[in-house]
Amino acid sequence: MMLIPTHHFRDIERRPEYLQPEKCVPPPYPGPAGAMWFIRDGCGIACAIVTWFLVLYAEFVVLFVMLIPSRDYVYSIINGLVFNLLAFLALASHCRAMLTDPGAVPKGNATKEFIESLQLKPGQVVYKCPKCCSIKPDRAHHCSVCKRCIRKMDHHCPWVNNCVGENNQKYFVLFTMYIALISLHALIMVGFHFLHCFEEDWTKCSSFSPPTTVILLILLCFEALLFLIFTSVMFGTQVHSICTDETGIEQLKKEERRWAKKTKWMNMKAVFGHPFSLGWASPFATPDHGKADPYQYVV
Repeated sequence: MMLIPTHHFRDIERRPEYLQPEKCVPPPYPGPAGAMWFIRDGCGIACAIVTWFLVLYAEFVVLFVMLIPSRDYVYSIINGLVFNLLAFLALASHCRAMLTDPGAVPKGNATKEFIESLQLKPGQVVYKCPKCCSIKPDRAHHCSVCKRCIRKMDHHCPWVNNCVGENNQKYFVLFTMYIALISLHALIMVGFHFLHCFEEDWTKCSSFSPPTTVILLILLCFEALLFLIFTSVMFGTQVHSICTDETGIEQLKKEERRWAKKTKWMNMKAVFGHPFSLGWASPFATPDHGKADPYQYVV
């Protein structure tokens, strides 16, 4: 919940002059329930388009340069199925991470009526975000790009054009994992293809000319190596953040821990859903946060 003791301080937001409910007016046209979440940020949209373009480029090179011209049909079919499955799951995870509300706090709800409805007890306080005029829960932070307070905000990622927060962290983790896997798979296939072409006639190992084939493979190699390193590091960082139940912002600001400490397995289930199942690896399975242990605040 949003109620916390008076000994919890959060910079200047605790000062009385920041509460001023008379200055908060709810948005005149709130979005309809169930409306699609999408951030209109030029940089984020461009990065998201580049992400899809790079995956589709890798798809093109893998299929039309390496697999389809190959005379080993079993090799082509197996690798084609694996690569396309991983690419599909990566793009599906990207869409879910981009189009899922990361945990936005209702905008402009710091009104007098809402504060009175909380029926605060003596000694209890609430925090108000002066930027979006919201009564924000503990562990929520304001995102200057989304222009909203986000529950358990880890960071804003331009590659998915969205914040990574309470409701979409699972999809972001899956996105980084599947991109790392297809990058590794592409690197291995490029290595085998180069060996094959060195042993065979270059004019027979691809439907493109030898110079074009080499350029396409080298570009794919650089792309795969770059994204393998980047997404592997990001994946490891996210898993560590989940296991320690400490967001990137909380680690950066070195915020005092005010929530109950849970086991690593409980923290994983809180993000990926209860109980453990194959749904953890699926971007189409929505985590059941309702069965997860709620955040426990010190009272």
